Amino acid sequence: MGVNLDGVLLAVDAGNSKTDVAVLAPDGTVLGTARGGGFQPPVVGVAEAVDGLAEIVGRAWEAAGGAGLPPAFAHVTACLANADLPVEEAALAKELLGRGWSRSVRVHNDTFAILRAGLDEPRGVAVVCGAGVNCVGMTPDGRTARFPAIGRISGDWGGGGGLSEEALWFAARAEDGRGEPTELARALPAHFGLGTMYALIEALHLDRIPHARRHELAPVLFRVAAEGDPVALSLVHRMADEVVALSTVALRRLGLLDEEAPVVLGGSVLAARHPQLEDRIRELLTERAPKAAVRFVTAPPVLGAGLLALDEYGAGPEAAERLRARYAAR
Repeated sequence: MGVNLDGVLLAVDAGNSKTDVAVLAPDGTVLGTARGGGFQPPVVGVAEAVDGLAEIVGRAWEAAGGAGLPPAFAHVTACLANADLPVEEAALAKELLGRGWSRSVRVHNDTFAILRAGLDEPRGVAVVCGAGVNCVGMTPDGRTARFPAIGRISGDWGGGGGLSEEALWFAARAEDGRGEPTELARALPAHFGLGTMYALIEALHLDRIPHARRHELAPVLFRVAAEGDPVALSLVHRMADEVVALSTVALRRLGLLDEEAPVVLGGSVLAARHPQLEDRIRELLTERAPKAAVRFVTAPPVLGAGLLALDEYGAGPEAAERLRARYAAR
């Protein structure tokens, strides 16, 4: 079956661990989709990372009923992990333009996909707290607010990885006497079947426990906090303060601080809806941004990439509603 190529759009949401691609008609109909692995240009290089995208785009095009290489799309919106700085966005956009997929390409950091997925219109702020933490905001006139979000050198703190590292720091000092007592000193090693922080430190240092498994400690931290441990609870409250600091600064930059505006929360740490974290965020936002309306995003980020593609192409609200209904039905 052939595909009407008039105005066909390409939407890409490429995260560190997985990539979703959707081929869209300009009325918001999803013509084809595909999923592939993560997008990590800092590890493999920009060209090789985009090679990986090309394979997934080709499968999405075939799922849309196309044959052979994809045509020149009317517009490409790519929400990409590791596009943290404008210079990185420009390099990725140049590479995508060089593939000939479209003469109209827009690259965003992948956090914008989560933001747009959680909004009825492109207006508001999103804080994403997964392995790390990031915040972006946008308004219908095209203005954006964002942060470099590349770690401690850009002033970032927290996320699942950061919280795990902090929990280990406090637990180690509690066990050896340099810090105040905390249940974390027992709970963290127990998670890995170990009896002491010393044993856990040794296992981590000698790579008997892979570095990636440190992220497993964030839920342990939240459980200990829920049981009333003061040290663990202080870290949860600090994470809440960081979320609110990011969101209020972004709202202020966009001129939205003094009017009703959504603050969308996403990522594994926030989506878990830990009461100690969520309640503190709401409490602090009430003080610092009383007109902010908290929302939690559960829709897939590729929906946000698709909505951005429709926005940038100039499609009407009916197209956005059709696309959102399609993903809601899934």
